[in-house]
Amino acid sequence: MTDQTAIAAPDAADVRRRIFAIVGASSGNLVEWFDFYVYSFCALYFAPAFFPSGNTTTQLLNTAGVFAAGFLMRPVGGWFFGRLADRHGRRTAMMISVFMMCGGSLVIAVLPTYAQIGALAPALLLVARLFQGLSVGGEYGTSATYMSEVALRGRRGFFASFQYVTLIGGQLCALLVLVVLQQALSNEELKAWGWRVPFVVGALAALVSLYLRKSLDETITEETRRRREAGTLRGLWQHRGAFLTVVGFTAGGSLIFYTFTTYMQKYLVNTAGMHAKTASNVMTGALFAYMIMQPLFGAMSDRIGRRKSMLLFAFFAVLGTVPLLHALASVTSPVAAFVLVTIALAIVSFYTSISGLIKAEMFPPEVRAIGVGLSYAVGNAIFGGSAEYVALWLKQAGSESMFYWYVTAMCALAGVVSLRMRDPSVEGYLRHEP
Repeated sequence: MTDQTAIAAPDAADVRRRIFAIVGASSGNLVEWFDFYVYSFCALYFAPAFFPSGNTTTQLLNTAGVFAAGFLMRPVGGWFFGRLADRHGRRTAMMISVFMMCGGSLVIAVLPTYAQIGALAPALLLVARLFQGLSVGGEYGTSATYMSEVALRGRRGFFASFQYVTLIGGQLCALLVLVVLQQALSNEELKAWGWRVPFVVGALAALVSLYLRKSLDETITEETRRRREAGTLRGLWQHRGAFLTVVGFTAGGSLIFYTFTTYMQKYLVNTAGMHAKTASNVMTGALFAYMIMQPLFGAMSDRIGRRKSMLLFAFFAVLGTVPLLHALASVTSPVAAFVLVTIALAIVSFYTSISGLIKAEMFPPEVRAIGVGLSYAVGNAIFGGSAEYVALWLKQAGSESMFYWYVTAMCALAGVVSLRMRDPSVEGYLRHEP
């Protein structure tokens, strides 16, 4: 399957091949994000094993620091795997990235604790997270590029939205595994060894995904891969305007995404005072609703355009972030918490449903993977990866509400960037490729 066939009028067999390709690519995407998010959701239980001193906020701050450090590897992963995908094919890059994630999860699953090997334990935890950060930094760009190229013309918003269906599905599966363990094991057992189980599950699932990705068709032509500028920073520099635009709206989009997904479970426990099991149940329901929203919002973008979707995201995020976080800080009812988080995630869906596609539509095929991966990784590493750390640091400093305004300001920036850009669904490279 090539760039040219990706937009030709499809027959029934071609449609089936494309759907299978979306499923195959999505399965790996789900596993990648399951492995990455298990760390965040299990942090409440393994934090004392690696950072034994201090109060709960201090321990979570330390684990959030390691979580953020994993994001710092994303730009490296975005560059490395983007270059690999543009010069050697999308499938090769996606297979290597999921294999690396498998290794990182396996290391964390068997890692000795602070009590067993002292300060070496958190150091090794950091190394494993850096390895995973490198992997997931490459996964986003290559999978977003692949899914945008294989999607049916005129329905790219709908089909490409399944990248976030599986990304959120990875979060949801990680949370579901934790919920099952919370029901089956005591709090002491979870802290002693139960937190390791999800990392083992993730490592095994990655091997299954590796097998599925072997059968995917390639979407970039040999001629395109041989171009001198393919996968190079020099080639990407020719499209620096698109690069900076993506960094701009990724900053706000990633920050609010991580605020209302990975950090929200800790927020409900550490700020609202909700029991950990109750918070997990709330987030399970909210993430499921969020996952279902993605194709709906993606299909909407096919009708109204990517730029309008981004402007709606920025408008509602600026209006809603502060009141929603204030309300969640004092929420006592699990049902009310579910409704508030779901409303927030509906706002975020304007962005996430088209996140990968809108980036892919802004770059030509020879630098598409590196353009999508590197620009996303830079904005995501600086703002998305630091979300939990900044929130917890401001909470510890007694200025937690400042975080609400910080998220609002970055979403406003995304709105300004979106207002200034041309609609890639109308004028982008994928739209006009022959």
